[in-house]
Amino acid sequence: MTKVVEISPTTRHEGHSKLTMKVNDEGIVERGDWLSITPVRGIEKLAIGKTMEQVPKIASRVCGICPIAHTLAGIEAMEASIGCEIPTDAKLLRVILHAANRLHSIALHNILILPDFYIPGTEKKFNVFAKEEPVRSVAARIIRLREIGQTIGAIAGGEAIHPSNPRIGGMYRNVSPLAKQKMADLAKEGLVLAHEQMEFMLDVIRNMQSLEYIDVAGKQIPIPKTLGYHNQGVMATSPMYGSSSLDENPTWDPFRWKETRPWEWYMGEVTIDLEDPSYPIGGTTKVGTKANPQMDACNSVPTYDGQPVEVGPRARLATFKNFTEKGTFAQHIARQMEYPDCLYTILKCLDSLNTSGKVVADHIPQGDGSMGWAANEAPRGTDIHLARVKDGKVLWYEMLVPTTWNLPTCSRALTGAPWQIAEMVVRAYDPCVSCATHMIVVNEEDKVVAEKLLQW
Repeated sequence: MTKVVEISPTTRHEGHSKLTMKVNDEGIVERGDWLSITPVRGIEKLAIGKTMEQVPKIASRVCGICPIAHTLAGIEAMEASIGCEIPTDAKLLRVILHAANRLHSIALHNILILPDFYIPGTEKKFNVFAKEEPVRSVAARIIRLREIGQTIGAIAGGEAIHPSNPRIGGMYRNVSPLAKQKMADLAKEGLVLAHEQMEFMLDVIRNMQSLEYIDVAGKQIPIPKTLGYHNQGVMATSPMYGSSSLDENPTWDPFRWKETRPWEWYMGEVTIDLEDPSYPIGGTTKVGTKANPQMDACNSVPTYDGQPVEVGPRARLATFKNFTEKGTFAQHIARQMEYPDCLYTILKCLDSLNTSGKVVADHIPQGDGSMGWAANEAPRGTDIHLARVKDGKVLWYEMLVPTTWNLPTCSRALTGAPWQIAEMVVRAYDPCVSCATHMIVVNEEDKVVAEKLLQW
């Protein structure tokens, strides 16, 4: 007999989301909906009428975890709309900033997921704040990797959170030879640590993958070998940086994208009839509570070629490096494999960077209203911004952020998992839910939502 259980909110990720799941008598998910319940930010509406210089700064404020990706994608969407090519050294500084942010983000995600895993060779769950070895050394390495990423990002980008150096037409300033050398020294130190942390995490993940059960609130919950598998496709525009409509051969096609409302993908009203007060932390939603994912969701559902797609590390490796593993553990493995690539990319860019080179375009057009787009391969996946700029003002703006793509795909990936480990499936996507919030229902009867209309 099918019952409905709900975890709200989900934990150890950015933003607020919930899981509404129909499960069988064995507690296996038959249908799962993962949805954003984060309040709407309204960034795309705020953008209209603003200058093209203002909007990327506004867009970066949608979240404190992804501001680098949103800044770069937003600026490059403006440049794509107005047809502005930037100098080589400016692009190199942007790639350095991007790679440093990805390094920091992978390390941060390690902290968020490790409590789900066991120390290899033991039956002891990770506590990343424990003082004993090996946890203490691992924590120190993670902290140093984050520090290296943030310091390099601050040098290249002006700040490591909301970067001030990127601008329409390139960068405000180049770096000094001394700053270049400092970034190189940090990257070389980080490369050693990244290899060590990657190997450690791969051991941890493979160890968990070999186990049959995981302890959840004192209960032994089986781990399916196909945990997190789905039949959706993957989407990625580059192994590291991204693409835009200015490219000679763009790797994303806006005409293959469609954005739909959540009631076309999520289940309708249900009543919670399965409750577990022992589920950490705080128990599940109480029996008798009404839930309606179609109307509760504050996220739209983007599709590519008519279907949701997975974006992120596994998608990048599957697209560009023949990575064939699937599911939750494959996502974790792929993310660790990106660790050293961040440092190799930084070092390669620094080798090519001319600190005396110009970093601002000679001419910055003001735009004729043409549509331009840019994709940044953010830590969590493909972050696409689209814009129309005319006379320096933004006429239309759209953000298709990684977690917006992943919400419906992960929903399908929940099928077949014990509901008690559904959050493990969610956390593998490293969600950034605030960025993914685009709409809110204001009239349930008529299905009226507060969202802007898509206009080409």
